[in-house]
Amino acid sequence: MAYSELIKNFNGIRSYLRSFYVFGFMHRDEFTQKSSRSYDNERRRIESWFGSYISFGTDRSGRRVFMTVDSRAVTENPLFQAFRTSSFTMWDIFLHFHLLDILSEDRSLSFSQILDCLAERIAYFVNGTEPDESTVRKKLKEYAALGLVEVSGTGRDIRYRSASCRVDPESWERALAFFSEIFPVGVIGSFVRDRTGRSCSFFRFKHHYIVNAIESEIVCRLLCAARDKRLVLIEGKQGKVRCMPLKLYVGTGSGRQFMLVFIPEHRRFSFYEHRCFGFLRVDRIDSITDLGEVELPGDFLLKQERFVSHCWGVSARSELHHVEMILSIPPGEEFVAQRLKREKRCGKVEQLDECTWRFTADVYDPQEMLPWLRTFTGRVKELNCTLPLVTQLFWSDFRKTARMYGVDIHDLQ
Repeated sequence: MAYSELIKNFNGIRSYLRSFYVFGFMHRDEFTQKSSRSYDNERRRIESWFGSYISFGTDRSGRRVFMTVDSRAVTENPLFQAFRTSSFTMWDIFLHFHLLDILSEDRSLSFSQILDCLAERIAYFVNGTEPDESTVRKKLKEYAALGLVEVSGTGRDIRYRSASCRVDPESWERALAFFSEIFPVGVIGSFVRDRTGRSCSFFRFKHHYIVNAIESEIVCRLLCAARDKRLVLIEGKQGKVRCMPLKLYVGTGSGRQFMLVFIPEHRRFSFYEHRCFGFLRVDRIDSITDLGEVELPGDFLLKQERFVSHCWGVSARSELHHVEMILSIPPGEEFVAQRLKREKRCGKVEQLDECTWRFTADVYDPQEMLPWLRTFTGRVKELNCTLPLVTQLFWSDFRKTARMYGVDIHDLQ
């Protein structure tokens, strides 16, 4: 066999999936990381997982391969399959089944008792070869961290027992199906669903951002660092940055995931680091290294709340800008006012008279607001911003649109 379907490190697979199958920017001839044979091996591995979703096309540069998925036809994100292919050693698989079986009886065992039980079984399975004690300890520690094994006692009197689990996955079937497809690290829900042995077809999604699945490992590490307030080193092709992750943001329009971070060197909050990443998008991160705990200023939470309260999206300039929009909303069209209130984010909405409403906001980057402001075209009576470029772009686009429809307008700003 020219390749193995199992993988040791997911970073390489993530890179291939991004470059060739998800974003589809690269051709085979553009692959320069390793040899052409390495590319062919990875291609066959990936296509063995997602064969029915792989499509091909040609352009002037050559043949292009990509994934196509009809969200109406799938009940589960197909990219989760990539996480079910981790490689393992002989002792990984042996200890997985036998340790859990030894501890499955409702009893508490010491480490030496577990070794004795393993010795009785090894003769029948691996020609009498015994695993190193450190290997068994590491496995028990790993299972304890995963919640599969409970540890009690201290020092030499440490005892192990199987963790009790009274949760019935079938009773959570619909909740797991929804969580798996909608939430970050939904792959966890997908693995739990595997225990039911059934596929759940309760949901279909119009906007289904399945590509986030391949970032699950990265997102999980970022969220763990945010929970434990740990400093991490984030690395990607564009550079690296030392920061403390704080909160994950998901774009409602594109589904892209961004991380709000605190950068100790500059003592500031940000969604990006100018010198390294541009915007700190999760799909641009290759690896995360834990650097330990970080000392936070006393007013940290207050400053974080103040920063977030002035973010319209994921861009932040050095100073705040004031935006004010006056709209005409006549009686009978209250749905427009309701939408204004629902989508105002960090802004404020007030009614001036029966037909006039005012929206105000103080934000770091008002240019991010332009796509949303344009959706009220035809109702905007007045638009002001302390960053003149915003109003210039808004009215310039309005004039261009009017000319496209043959409307002659002379009295706009």
